[in-house]
Amino acid sequence: MTQRYCIAPDKIQDLVSPMGYCIASDRITVDGCKVGFMYREKREDSEDSGWRFLAGDETEEYLDNHMNFMMFEVNYIANIDSDIIPFLKHKTGSEYERDLEAGGFVRYIP
Repeated sequence: MTQRYCIAPDKIQDLVSPMGYCIASDRITVDGCKVGFMYREKREDSEDSGWRFLAGDETEEYLDNHMNFMMFEVNYIANIDSDIIPFLKHKTGSEYERDLEAGGFVRYIP
């Protein structure tokens, strides 16, 4: 079965400089949801940006299924949700969640 991503490859604009891949939930890349939670962890390899993107409404069962996630160039996620761009140079360990009342991302405090 071929997965249908929410933005066709020929519609991708260069919004951010190449920085490697990220891992993103299908809720973003297939369903077209905005990023609701993002964090940067230690790189798995030299091509990994460390960024991980979630819609924020994924259930534990959804999160436990690795088939619900794919690697993408960070620029692809920026094309879906340009609100992430100002945060992309933040260091490893950074975590942000979308605050609908504030109208943007705020530092996540568990």
